[in-house]
Amino acid sequence: MSTSQQSGSMHSRNTPEGTCEHTAWSNSENPQSAMTDSAISKGATSNGTGHSRDTSHSGSGHHDHAAHADLDTADGRKRVAIACVITAVFTVVEAVGGIISGSLALLADAAHMLTDSASLALAWIGYWFAAKAPDETHSFGFGRMRVLAAFINGIALLALAAWIMVEGALRLLNPQPVIGVIMLIVAIGGLVVNLIAAFVLHGGDNDDINLSGALWHVLGDLLGSVAAIAAALVIMMTNWTPIDPLLSILVSLLVCVAGVRITQRAGHILLQGAPDGLTPAVIRNNLINKFNGVKNIQSVHVWQLTEDRLVATVCITADAGTCTETLRLSARQYLEEEFHLHLVTVEVIAEPQAGNVVMPDDSSANDSNL
Repeated sequence: MSTSQQSGSMHSRNTPEGTCEHTAWSNSENPQSAMTDSAISKGATSNGTGHSRDTSHSGSGHHDHAAHADLDTADGRKRVAIACVITAVFTVVEAVGGIISGSLALLADAAHMLTDSASLALAWIGYWFAAKAPDETHSFGFGRMRVLAAFINGIALLALAAWIMVEGALRLLNPQPVIGVIMLIVAIGGLVVNLIAAFVLHGGDNDDINLSGALWHVLGDLLGSVAAIAAALVIMMTNWTPIDPLLSILVSLLVCVAGVRITQRAGHILLQGAPDGLTPAVIRNNLINKFNGVKNIQSVHVWQLTEDRLVATVCITADAGTCTETLRLSARQYLEEEFHLHLVTVEVIAEPQAGNVVMPDDSSANDSNL
């Protein structure tokens, strides 16, 4: 290996023997990619044709992210389990209170808490699957079960909101008597339970879409309890029962908004959408601006396995004479560190140098056609 200093940083070119000699990066700083000979030999292979492909991911960065994700999954699973038990127990109490008092607000909130119990159980199952190790048929693991659980929970929120709206409209057309005192007592109990469940879930990872879906279910319950308390006070003071379905419809609209947000976010991940703020154009521009020797970026794909695990594949065409191994390793390390990617696959294809292109022998081709 021969070494030359230019601009205080490194760049590499192929020599006729297939080795690399260092020249300068396009930026004034080496982006944490001053590759030593030993580093190159660990992760790079060269077939002598100017084609280099990387199908590995970094060790330390990947394991740090994985360990953090495992801790978040365990914490989220515990929080969801606690909230599920609390919600399930009070669902029965609120349903009985709604039947006795005749309050739609309580019945709607009880129905909401029932779906919440099921949704929290589903979220727990999602965490359980996400904790399973990858196998031969699921090499990426089961982390997306959390996202799938969140998507189903979002759909459940929308279905629940629609049911409350329909039931509220029917109650407005055909008012029912409501016992305000029982309604108030049960609603206060529901508020306390929902506050406890919300506190348990809110202390978890804010970026966890599965936990967010479960939290929004509980917050919908909490709003329902507040609406039931307000409706009970109005009925006790004025005996105006339409307030009960009106407030129920208002809460259902808020629940609908949450359902749309959760469903859209989870659906975007399930459809392998690009992460927020990280598009193929961003990666393409950064690579072209950061590295000398990049002639063209043939393709860039970036998507989310889960909300916190990002994946990208990049195919680079390098200028003739550029060391494909060094460019590949440096580009991969830069992408991992700059954009916190979980897995990066980089392929580098170098254009052939002038005079090195092997043309087919016309005479042999003609002979073969005889």
